[in-house]
Amino acid sequence: MAAYMIVNIDVKDTLAYERYKAAVPALIRKHGGEYLARGGTCEVLEGDWRPSRLVLFRFPDMESIRALQVDPEYQPLKELRHSAAYTEMVAVAGI
Repeated sequence: MAAYMIVNIDVKDTLAYERYKAAVPALIRKHGGEYLARGGTCEVLEGDWRPSRLVLFRFPDMESIRALQVDPEYQPLKELRHSAAYTEMVAVAGI
């Protein structure tokens, strides 16, 4: 069953975040993921949520998302992202 990862990123260090953006797509693909939305225009329809930079991914399943999160190749990139931005991230099983 497909799974989706939804990420809201508030970038604090643009140069460092650009390095992250350049390196991470290969790891997303490695785990069967694909970008569905990446920082495009976002319109709040209800509520108080004000995402900064929204990214939406589709993966084959939840296990693929978990595998990405613990992939040793991803750890230095995750650290780079944490140093460059505040991140909120959730995964949800699809239908």
